[in-house]
Amino acid sequence: MQEGLSKEENEIILALLDSSVRPLFFFHDDPDGLASFLLFYRYKGDGRGVVVKSTPRVDGKFLKIVKDYCPDRIFILDIALIDQEFIDQAGTDIVMIDHHEPISMHAIKYFNPRIKQPDRNIPCSLLCHDVIPKANREMDEWIAMVGSVGDWHLPMFSEDFAKRYPMLLPEKIINPAEALFNTRLGELILIFSFILKGKTKDIHQSIKYISRVKDPEEILSQMTHEGTHVYKKARSNGKTYFELLQQALDLRSEDMIFEFIYKDDTTSFTKELSNILLFKNPGKIIIVGRKKSDEVKLSLRSDGIKLPKILEHALGDVEGYGGGHEYACGACVKAQDYKKFLENIKKQVFLKKKTLQ
Repeated sequence: MQEGLSKEENEIILALLDSSVRPLFFFHDDPDGLASFLLFYRYKGDGRGVVVKSTPRVDGKFLKIVKDYCPDRIFILDIALIDQEFIDQAGTDIVMIDHHEPISMHAIKYFNPRIKQPDRNIPCSLLCHDVIPKANREMDEWIAMVGSVGDWHLPMFSEDFAKRYPMLLPEKIINPAEALFNTRLGELILIFSFILKGKTKDIHQSIKYISRVKDPEEILSQMTHEGTHVYKKARSNGKTYFELLQQALDLRSEDMIFEFIYKDDTTSFTKELSNILLFKNPGKIIIVGRKKSDEVKLSLRSDGIKLPKILEHALGDVEGYGGGHEYACGACVKAQDYKKFLENIKKQVFLKKKTLQ
């Protein structure tokens, strides 16, 4: 059974993928984005992947990559925004598959289940999994599972997956948060996250290796050359994450906001930290920020209060930008404005609580 797009939409996307001889894939730098790319790339067996880091937007700065590679079709996966300038100047067919707030652009083939059902927030990796043929779906089910659970979603096939991979996902686990933080599947999701950190050259090498992995145990148990490389690179990249996590866990919060700000000019772990801190602090709004130069780059999480409107109001009188899903948002504000931004968040949360009482 398919959870996201219609059968007809999936058939259209598959036909576009099949007919492409030189595809170029842009994908978000998180487990859902990486899994989306891997599902299409492993099925197609050809093409080039480009990780879109920092702001989830495909804009004019990516046109040089298009010019150099000369694709006959571009696939944009799990990325919320695209500039019309990019569409107009790319000079080739563009297919965009996403699950963020729907957008309306000209001269693009756009697929998003939330167009027809606004509350149908299905991870992009699951949408891509539904597109590829059944044989490929079964073979790469573990990749779709990594992407989906990494986006806090348990697919309909989770029960069957647990029977096939009981060491990754015990059958008793029926909550995506439990699957994310208390299973070996969660370890695999962190590995997907960590190999997307660091230098672009190293990221591409790790993605090349992981695209050749046939079974997740190759990575978790370091059973093959490819799996061992991916595991060791992730472990190396993740050292700072575990140090920061310990610092955050030592903090206490007496109100609705749990805030953790750290300084690091090289690697961002705000998404990963905000996710686990939400799991450890249910009912709170989590704000994790990384100070870099004169900015604070933020990840916000909630398990009950919808964040986009709160964030929109909080950014109203400060220099910054942000957006995202109902319960997971990203933002960036000038360091000099962060205190004001935090005050605005607290005011909005207070007003929201008051209306719910």
